[in-house]
Amino acid sequence: MMLIRLLRSLPHWMLLLSLTLCARVWAASPIELKGDLTQGGLVVGQIAADAQVWYDDHKLELTKDGHFVFGFERDDDLNHSLKVRLADGQEWTQPVTISARDYDIQYIEGIPKKMMEPDPNDLKRIREENAQVARARGRDSRLNYFLEGFISPAKGPITGVYGSQRYFNGEPRRPHYGLDIAAPRGASVIAPASGEVTLTHPDMFFSGGTLVIDHGYGVSSTFIHLDKILVKVGDKVEQGQEIAKVGSTGRATGPHLDWRINWFQTRLDPALLLASEPKMMSNKNLQEK
Repeated sequence: MMLIRLLRSLPHWMLLLSLTLCARVWAASPIELKGDLTQGGLVVGQIAADAQVWYDDHKLELTKDGHFVFGFERDDDLNHSLKVRLADGQEWTQPVTISARDYDIQYIEGIPKKMMEPDPNDLKRIREENAQVARARGRDSRLNYFLEGFISPAKGPITGVYGSQRYFNGEPRRPHYGLDIAAPRGASVIAPASGEVTLTHPDMFFSGGTLVIDHGYGVSSTFIHLDKILVKVGDKVEQGQEIAKVGSTGRATGPHLDWRINWFQTRLDPALLLASEPKMMSNKNLQEK
């Protein structure tokens, strides 16, 4: 029988109720899910390695031991599905319901228009840099470092959280998709998980010094406003290895690290990963098969 571990996603009584309601549907499924069933959350699963799994219409790639991963946007729909097809032909679809979140919203009036709109001469550069980051995040490698869990990439107080948003003169600005960690310029930035460097840029328009690390299967970390980058594209980095120095480059008001996590182009909440268990444990039943 499947065991679903949901970390902090549901109250205890609701989790028990959900498991009871789902038990009959999933009774024949040797599958395990772990993560946060909430907007901004990342979920890691495991099933027999010769099975096939779809999250909504997205076919998920499996590691050699049957792990897979998917995630939810800041304002994602609350109702999704997992379709499973086993090697013996058994097939079923399981609803996946996530919880909505409330985010910090600020309303600020009297902002000059020139501060709200980039100069037309900068727009071409901004689009090109956005495309570079999107390509790095879109890499679908067979690395599986996302399974080792994540540690904080810098030491310092949290000064900005995922999902927060400002309205300038009544107009919504782009939500904040990172976790801001205040630290002095030159402070160490370490790899939150092992991976391969897929992008470095010394000074992007908005994000300044920018670094992207691929953790595998669409999971990546982005670090921005860096003062100095200590690695290059193609480097393999280990969890805890120093990779950069904190800065205030780009459009930053002071030195800090802005750390972001993606599943392909889906923007996730790094704070949820730090609060999760450090490693996805293999399903004993699957190991014995």
